Amino acid sequence: MEKRVITDGKRRKGLMAASALLGGVLVLTACGGGDEGGSGKKESQAQADEAAAKKTSEADIKIAPKDGSDNASINNAAKVTVSKGTLTDVAMTTADGTKVEGQISADKKSWKPTTQLERATKYKIAAEAKDSGGRVAHENAQFTTVSPTNSFIGNFTPEDGSTVGVGMPVSINFDKEISNKADVQKHITVTSSSGQEVVGHWFNGTRLDFRPQDYWKGGSTVTMKLDLDGVEGANGVTGVQQKTVSFKIGRDQVSTVDAKTKMMTVTRDGKTVKTIPISAGSPENKTYEGQMVISEKFKETRMDGSTVGFTNNDGKGEYDIKDVPHAMRLSSSGTFIHGNYWGAKSIFGGANTSHGCVGLQDAKGANDNSTPGAWFYNNSMVGDVVVVKNTGDKTVQPDNGLNGWNLSWSQWKAGSAE
Repeated sequence: MEKRVITDGKRRKGLMAASALLGGVLVLTACGGGDEGGSGKKESQAQADEAAAKKTSEADIKIAPKDGSDNASINNAAKVTVSKGTLTDVAMTTADGTKVEGQISADKKSWKPTTQLERATKYKIAAEAKDSGGRVAHENAQFTTVSPTNSFIGNFTPEDGSTVGVGMPVSINFDKEISNKADVQKHITVTSSSGQEVVGHWFNGTRLDFRPQDYWKGGSTVTMKLDLDGVEGANGVTGVQQKTVSFKIGRDQVSTVDAKTKMMTVTRDGKTVKTIPISAGSPENKTYEGQMVISEKFKETRMDGSTVGFTNNDGKGEYDIKDVPHAMRLSSSGTFIHGNYWGAKSIFGGANTSHGCVGLQDAKGANDNSTPGAWFYNNSMVGDVVVVKNTGDKTVQPDNGLNGWNLSWSQWKAGSAE
């Protein structure tokens, strides 16, 4: 057998050839081989992108407020909309899973809650939509509504849908001190179907009342619009209310109490319908004078003298009657016009004996409708005016109850922030 000898030169040439061949294999393995392989990669990527695009929905869902928001409005903040598609499902819940009712619009382009949200509450929204090709899109968000610390509300009277007397003002008591009075008042409008001019008056930083120059016209409708959502009432404190309230004015009834004659004359639509003997405050405890508005009615109530400063040496009330019949409040400080069953019938129309209230002859139990006290109670409504005169006492303060009618029109308008 012939023995072959491999020289160094031949060895190097062999290694180079092997290296070239191995390199070609590596290139083929890593890159797919030559120019033709590169073109194939581009086509494959384009095909993959096209396939992915076909799988992705074109529906574009937007949720408001944006994810992570705080101090969101409880009225109009929550809303879901979609473009290039239609909404198929929206679920809104509180953090603890309580469902919030809502409704998708007829065109399926938007959704919003059907109930007012709660303050200082975290909410979650999950929305689903489809595009024209039936491809599904999803969106999620969560937000927190404004806290009570950073918001204010107004508690108002009268109630929506109620019927009240001609003296009933719109009275709003805010739960926070209002410093931006002009801006807040500008976002509250009160109008009457009678066309009467209505003006607001600030009694202090938390109470705003509205009334016309003269009593409301009987049979008219009064509408109040609160547009306070997002309105800054004070530094860092914004409103959250957005609502419309309407109430009706009933017949025009005004009752005049004359402490001198000890009689009350009831007029309705300008005509006298009843004259009732009364007993007003004694010379030591005179009844306030002025125009007062019935703000509450109680078929029976307890009257304890200690709650209004009439006490004996032992600290107990000079009187404590647990079943005063047919009581109607005239002032916040405790002035009532009410039935009286414990006094002799002779005092009504004959003597002023009360601790400051106006008393009418009545029966214990408030079930005898033949008494003057029962008649007046049954024929009166919240908002009716009771004018008290000739008592010798001072005029009731306009903010003591709903008694702003004791301010002249110029005085009333001077209290407006607009």
